[in-house]
Amino acid sequence: MVQKILARATGQAAVKVNDVVEPKVSLAMSHENGALVINQFNEIYQDTGIEARVWDPSKIAIIFDHRVPAESSKTAGNQKKIREFVAKQGITKFHDIRGDEGGICHQILPENGYVLPGSVVVGTDSHTTSHGALGAFSFGIGATEMAAVWALGKILNVEVPGTIKVVVNGTLPKYVEPKDIILHLIGKLSAEGANFKVIEFHGETIRKMSTSGRLVLCNMTVEAGATGGIVPPDNETVRYLKTEAGVKNIPELFGPDADAVYEQVVEIDASKLEPQIAFPHTVDNVKPVGAARGIKVQQIVIGSCTNGRLDDLAIAAGILKGKKVARSVRMLVFPASTRIYQQALKKGYVEIFMKAGAVVMNSGCGPCLGVHQGALADGDKALATTNRNFKGRMGNPNAEVYLSSAATAAASAITGEITDPRTVSPAPKAKKVKPIKTTKKKVVVKKAGEKAKKIAPRQARGVTKKGRK
Repeated sequence: MVQKILARATGQAAVKVNDVVEPKVSLAMSHENGALVINQFNEIYQDTGIEARVWDPSKIAIIFDHRVPAESSKTAGNQKKIREFVAKQGITKFHDIRGDEGGICHQILPENGYVLPGSVVVGTDSHTTSHGALGAFSFGIGATEMAAVWALGKILNVEVPGTIKVVVNGTLPKYVEPKDIILHLIGKLSAEGANFKVIEFHGETIRKMSTSGRLVLCNMTVEAGATGGIVPPDNETVRYLKTEAGVKNIPELFGPDADAVYEQVVEIDASKLEPQIAFPHTVDNVKPVGAARGIKVQQIVIGSCTNGRLDDLAIAAGILKGKKVARSVRMLVFPASTRIYQQALKKGYVEIFMKAGAVVMNSGCGPCLGVHQGALADGDKALATTNRNFKGRMGNPNAEVYLSSAATAAASAITGEITDPRTVSPAPKAKKVKPIKTTKKKVVVKKAGEKAKKIAPRQARGVTKKGRK
C-alpha cells in the first residue's frame, strides 16, 4: 500500500523496498516546535539574497497543542514567533489557542479534512503515524527535515519501508477497545519489532471499526518502532471524510495489490482479547488487566491524541454515570479538540464527569509529556489513556505511568486501583414513575344548597387549565 503511495508521489510506475525516493508532500504539520523549524528554514536562505518563502502555504498546518495556554514566557515567545511567521507566509491551516477550532494536532488534521487517502503527510511529531487511519502514508520527521519540506515541497532521502501485515478478526468483547488491540500488538512485536517498517491493518474487526478506533491503532504503531501505520481506505473512510470532516471531493481510493508481499503477517483474534495494561516503564511491557488488579493509582488521565475522542469520552461517561471518583484519586479529562469538548457538553458527558469528581481540562498534550498540567509527585502511580509510559513521562522520573483504554481508566477512577471494567456494575436505572390514572368521564358533584352537576375530573381535583388553584 505504502509502496503504491510513494510511487504516485514520486511520479514513478513502481518503487520497491529499500529504494530511496523523494516524494512530494501533500501536507506538512508542526505544532509549537514550529519555532525551531522557522530557525532552520531561515538558515536555508541566509546569505543567498533569496526571500524565504514556503513552497505552498496551503499545504502547511500548524497547531498549538503541547503547552496551551503557554505555561512560560519562553513558550509564549515561541508561539508569538510562529503567529508572526504564519501571518507573513499566508499559512491558512493554523489553529491557535481557541475555544472554537483548537485542539490536539492529531485530531485537528482528520476532523478538518486535511488528510486524504493516498496522500503523503509528514509532521514534526512522532505520532503523526495517526493519519494512516485515513489511508495516507504519514510519518514523523525532525525540524531540519521539515525546514527542507517547507522550502521544497518534498521530503528528501526516504527509504521505502517494508510492511508488516496485521490481520484482526472477531468481535471485540464488551469493554475491550481498539486501545487494547494495539497494546496487545505492541507487546507481541516489542518496542523495536517493527523498526523502520509500516504496519498495515486488515481483517473483519478493522473493517467494522470506526475511524476513531483506527486513529488509535495507527497513532501507537510508532511505539513498536514503526515508521507508520496504515488502514486501506474503505466505506468507513468515505463516511468519515464526508459526514464528519466535510470533505466534498474524495480522491480515488486504492489499497494494496492482491499479490502484495509482506515481511511478516500477524494474526489477532479480537474475540479472545481482554483489557490490556502497559506496565512501567516501557510501552511493550503489556499484560492483561488481571495482572494489574489492585495496584493503587493516584491519578487517572483520559484524553490525549490517542484516546480523547468522543467515543472514548462516551465509554468513560457511561461507566462513571451515577458514581464517584475515589477520594484518593485525581481524575483529569482532556478532550482531543474543542469540537469534541463541545459535543461532550451537548451529550452531557462533561456534567457526568464533573458530578463524579473529575476535572475536565482544555484540549492539550501537556500531561502526556509532563510539560504542562497534571505532573506526578514522587511515588505517584498514574493510569492514563495516553501513548507513552517511559521513565519521566508525566513529569517525574520517580513516578510510574500505566497505560490502558478509556474504559479501564474510568473503572479504575471509581475504585482507586487498576480495575477490570467488566467487573464494574452499570449505573442504576432510573425508577419508573407509575402514571396517574385519568378518566374522561365527568364527575357528579353537589355542594350544600346547590343542585348536583357534572364536571370534568381535572376540575373536581381543583386543577384549572392554568394549573392547580
